[in-house]
Amino acid sequence: MPHILANQLTIEFPLYHMGARSLKKRILAKSPLRLREDASHRVVVSALRDLTFQVGRGERVALVGGNGAGKTTLLRTLAGVYQPVGGRLEVAGLIGSLIDPSAGMDQESTGRENIVLRGLFRGLSEAESEAMADEVGAFSGLNEFLDVPVRTYSAGMQVRLSFAMATVMEPEVLLMDEWFLAGDAAFMAKAREKLAKLVTDAEILVLATHDMAVVREWCTRAIRLEAGRIVADGPVEAVLEDA
Repeated sequence: MPHILANQLTIEFPLYHMGARSLKKRILAKSPLRLREDASHRVVVSALRDLTFQVGRGERVALVGGNGAGKTTLLRTLAGVYQPVGGRLEVAGLIGSLIDPSAGMDQESTGRENIVLRGLFRGLSEAESEAMADEVGAFSGLNEFLDVPVRTYSAGMQVRLSFAMATVMEPEVLLMDEWFLAGDAAFMAKAREKLAKLVTDAEILVLATHDMAVVREWCTRAIRLEAGRIVADGPVEAVLEDA
């Protein structure tokens, strides 16, 4: 059964080029909560600290908080982009992520090659992956650009390809960073319709956003992050009222 289980989840990033002792001291003194020195004497950023929570089937969870609170870092960790340095994380179910348009994309390969590789990685046959590439190409409207390297795409084209790839297979666990849509009016209308169906059909939704209207419309629960820690977790209105 799809679920997310985090227990004392911790994510840290080392800061390099901080060799001078005086520089280290100044940096650590200015932000003692988010920065520390590890066993290898590196300055590390505590991006997420001791997060414990569970998300079960049917839940629609909003991650809220100011810039730098840790929302996107948590989403990327749930997607497997970052590996915890402490604690435990378990994510069960087929994951679909709308986080970074270029995440997991080989810029030197064509759009079609990226789609086929994604399908093979998900366990599809080569024929099924090729059919999926045709479906993604039709939905994204990239046409002949599907067979040129992704590095030649505009930012909008990459978003369209990423969106179509992420939504062609209905995920059980849907991870989204902001309520973003890009492209011309016709594509945005299609994307909104597809996105609404994707959210409705997903077993679990985890959405990081600053748009409280979206939170109220789509989510049943909110987790507020501050400085990499959970400071509130509960029904949407209760968490938003406490802000």
